[in-house]
Amino acid sequence: MTAEKTLPDLPDFDAIADLMISEGVLTLSPAELHGLMAGQLSAGARFDTDTLLRVLCELMNVDQLVQDEGKLLFASLYHITLAQLLDEDLGFRLLLPDDEQEISQRVDALSSWCSGFLAGFGMYLGEQPMSDALKEGLQDFAEIAQVSTDPDELDDEDESGLLELQEYVRMAALYIFAECNPDVDPDPADKRKQLH
Repeated sequence: MTAEKTLPDLPDFDAIADLMISEGVLTLSPAELHGLMAGQLSAGARFDTDTLLRVLCELMNVDQLVQDEGKLLFASLYHITLAQLLDEDLGFRLLLPDDEQEISQRVDALSSWCSGFLAGFGMYLGEQPMSDALKEGLQDFAEIAQVSTDPDELDDEDESGLLELQEYVRMAALYIFAECNPDVDPDPADKRKQLH
């Protein structure tokens, strides 16, 4: 029997949403926040915990996080996201509402995630050259970010399309991360030592 490494799960979407509300965050959704983090990490940004919390406060338009639980949860979300992006087994997951939620809410969340990714990626990319495939992925994210939904127009047939789109976004994010971070050590425990 071989020992498999287990990748930590992302915090619960609703727990992040509740925390953001209790911290007075009204400008971002949990999906958009996670997209921002994934975009920043994909562009090569790395933060120590204090810098991360300061950057997050700026992005969430709050002066400071008042709850220690919130600081820990946001730091955990960041570190787990980085570990998942580095995972050689493609274990990266998007922070989106559960499948039990209305499809319109999940479409809106995926749109927000893509919008956040683009914003985070754009903040830190610099003048790095991009392949055509990377540009295409970013263009697709831009198109998904523009999607708006009318709950009355969505039905069960749209469910499989949404799942396929979520998987495409997940794999495109992994591709973008891999292209922009070619020399990153895939061992997240080792990488944490280098955060500053």
